[in-house]
Amino acid sequence: MINFLKYQWIVFSASVAMIICGIGFGYYKYATQGSVFNYSVEFTGGTQCILKFSKPVSVADLKEIIEKAGWEGASIRQFSDNNDELIVRVKQFSNDAKGLSEKIRAEVQKNLGKDTSVTVLQSEGVGAAVGSELRWQSVRAVLITFLLLLVYIAIRTLSVGFALGAVVALIHDVVAMLLVLMIFNREISPYVIVAILAVLGYSINDTIVIFSQIRTNMSKMRGSSLRTIVNTTLNQTLRRTILTSLSTLLAVGAMFVLGGQVLRDTSLTLMVGILFGTYSSIYIASPIMMALSKEQK
Repeated sequence: MINFLKYQWIVFSASVAMIICGIGFGYYKYATQGSVFNYSVEFTGGTQCILKFSKPVSVADLKEIIEKAGWEGASIRQFSDNNDELIVRVKQFSNDAKGLSEKIRAEVQKNLGKDTSVTVLQSEGVGAAVGSELRWQSVRAVLITFLLLLVYIAIRTLSVGFALGAVVALIHDVVAMLLVLMIFNREISPYVIVAILAVLGYSINDTIVIFSQIRTNMSKMRGSSLRTIVNTTLNQTLRRTILTSLSTLLAVGAMFVLGGQVLRDTSLTLMVGILFGTYSSIYIASPIMMALSKEQK
């Protein structure tokens, strides 16, 4: 039998160190770039278009062309793996997003010359007020999810300790996903928010399975310490946890590799969330539950 709780303080310290380093890196990004996260146009407001080129174009060259034309602070990133399709985002907003995208295309075409043809595949614009409202709604959705899960688990287990352990583990998962997105400068879009909410549901399911087995073992192993009961339960559910996480990771990994740039941020968020969700169910939720529980110390 594996003694999971033997290393609980080492793992807990590693999580705290990760969060502290993430906060430090976030402060550095804010001080140097003015923003901690790279938000999509839906959250920041502005105009975004996808340009297709007849041959690969350098991101740096395209950024220089666009900023020289007067669209300062433009954000460019790959849409395809071979640099022949690029996403261009500018801060300027126009009710006629297609018209502004066409101006950007014409300016790029003029600078690249006739050897490289440029076409607009897609364009969209979002006002700053709408973007701010969408960002707040996303935060509110996550907070409401935490609250509902806290109430649900407290009712399900009849224990505040179990409920707080599960919710703290979920907060840990969200922080881990956001840190990875921040470090790799990945874009936070509505699709990423949906992925975060999906991970919360996935992670809480694993935690509830473990907690339900702990409650069952409390009845079966009367007289045993809570530490022994939790360790026994984690070993009993380990096979299910590994098989479930591995099968899900295979599907999400295929989406990450084969889904192209449009799905890369979403699939990356899912992969990180699944990995940390599995880890937190064992090393975050259970130890916190034990610390707060009044039963069988």
